[in-house]
Amino acid sequence: MADTFNTLTMTLADGDVTIKLRPDLAPNHVERIATLANQGFYDGVVFHRVIPGFMAQGGDPTGTGMHGSDLPDLKQEFNREPHIRGVCSMARTNNPDSANSQFFICFDDARFLDNQYTVWGVVTSGMEHIDALPKGEPPREPGKIVTMRAE
Repeated sequence: MADTFNTLTMTLADGDVTIKLRPDLAPNHVERIATLANQGFYDGVVFHRVIPGFMAQGGDPTGTGMHGSDLPDLKQEFNREPHIRGVCSMARTNNPDSANSQFFICFDDARFLDNQYTVWGVVTSGMEHIDALPKGEPPREPGKIVTMRAE
């Protein structure tokens, strides 16, 4: 049995974002995020797609939105958790089983994503730092994750 992680701390330039992990909803996705975070994979990675009123997406080491980690893609773990402000979910291609390392955090309600993307956590503090990320697809000077660790 893998370690049970409950919290993810993402340090941005403006401050810390605390995310409550939800292994009860998506155990494999939580394990992937936690493993990559604790390996330092996300350190220095930018938010390459930040759409006001929708979401901030990051997790691609190249910053292009086209890549992920060297680990195999994950099978979907779609769940009934609604995509609302502060929810953390996995990005993927049109293939439901293509989530890898990219994730997004909802700025606002995005219920049209429900049951189509895997929710794995929710921001419990520091959402103002996500709100402050530079906007764009990609932003001219993207915000980046300084460090990200799971406990």
